[in-house]
Amino acid sequence: MLKEIRSFLNSVTGYLVIVVYLVINGVFLWLIPGNFNLLEGGYASIDNLFLISPWVFMFLIPAITMRMFADEKRAGTMELLLTKPLSDMSIVWSKFSAGFILVLFSLLPTLIYYFSIYQLGNPVGNIDVGGTFGSYIGLLFLGSSYVAIGVFSSSLTDNQIIAFLIGMFLCFVFYFGFNQLAAVGFFRNMELLIISLGISEHYTSMSRGVIDSRDVLYFISLITIFALATRLVIQSRKW
Repeated sequence: MLKEIRSFLNSVTGYLVIVVYLVINGVFLWLIPGNFNLLEGGYASIDNLFLISPWVFMFLIPAITMRMFADEKRAGTMELLLTKPLSDMSIVWSKFSAGFILVLFSLLPTLIYYFSIYQLGNPVGNIDVGGTFGSYIGLLFLGSSYVAIGVFSSSLTDNQIIAFLIGMFLCFVFYFGFNQLAAVGFFRNMELLIISLGISEHYTSMSRGVIDSRDVLYFISLITIFALATRLVIQSRKW
């Protein structure tokens, strides 16, 4: 895990991803007039941050994770990594943990938005503190799910660009695809089940500030499934 974090922080990639995330959010939330602008919203809230972030993360997190296994394969160090006294699952979780920490680093500076709106509220502090931090927890779970998907995608190929495209596609499907599939109308009486398989339904629930055990269980299960799938891909190299 420390190796992955150091490799990102010693290169421009990690910093670039964090800066791009903050710039995109900052431009939409503070500079561009419109529905997402916090100052034009008329009330003390940073809810728009949680509307934009899933789409921004959909591009940035696959960019973070695309090299985790693909680069090891391309450089020929994958076999060396597998010979170390570590279980395959430990390797997977270390890659996942490194990606999660970088996502956390990306989110921490956005607390400035929260404190700014907190001070700008009338009266000062007129903001839903519980709902806001519930939304942050939901965003961390969503980011963690994207990381698990991205790590899995990186394990499938030795090409970083292909890993990025696969990761971005799978994140899009899990966040947006199930809702659209349910809306087609072919699955009568199963729409709610199909929607519940997607990330959006559970993320939206947590973004209301309600931490439901079913939503937490969904995200933990999704992360675990992709971690196990990644381990299976790694083990297949030994067959």
